[in-house]
Amino acid sequence: MNCKVIDLGIIDYKKAYDFQKKYAQEVLNGSDQVLILCEHPTVLTMGRLAKEYNVLFSKDKLKERGVEVLNIDRGGDVTLHTRGQLIAYPILNLANYDKDLRKYLYKLEQVVIDLLSDFDIVANRLSGKTGAWVGDKKIASIGIGVRKWVSIHGLALNVNTDLNQFAMINPCGLDVSMTSVAQVIGVDIEISKVKQSLIDCFCKQFELIKG
Repeated sequence: MNCKVIDLGIIDYKKAYDFQKKYAQEVLNGSDQVLILCEHPTVLTMGRLAKEYNVLFSKDKLKERGVEVLNIDRGGDVTLHTRGQLIAYPILNLANYDKDLRKYLYKLEQVVIDLLSDFDIVANRLSGKTGAWVGDKKIASIGIGVRKWVSIHGLALNVNTDLNQFAMINPCGLDVSMTSVAQVIGVDIEISKVKQSLIDCFCKQFELIKG
């Protein structure tokens, strides 16, 4: 199967969501699979299981910082998106992958694990917790939505992320420390290099051909 890769650059979260809906309809109608890559200005998103107490800053304090809080239709709790974090939104017809959400999440985690190995970072899974981890620190968050077996939302990998911003939340509802590629290897890295590795690992894991 072919996969169309679309790089939206730095884009408002709601605008990127509109793109997801557009491409999801196209995939449902039989078009090529799609992988959207982007970064977002700082925003907090609340998944279907989100608890308000996992947002640690008051509404006034968030407003002072210009940080919007959005309720969205993915699984999971609260997530921070911000510059320096690579977002991947796979728009896939999961009928091609046995309509198995657990298998799909496992494959997304493997994409991150394989990608990080390209940068000599050993990442792992933690039992019962979705995402990818370096030691006991979380480096990537994963939350998905599915419409008529077409996937939306996806994964967020901390590359050169300002980790201090995670003080605003309990990431994914967990009392956990976050890390980033830059923190682990000790230097900032060009996000374009990480994008290319992600594309390669994603296409390999999902048996797709970049179109």
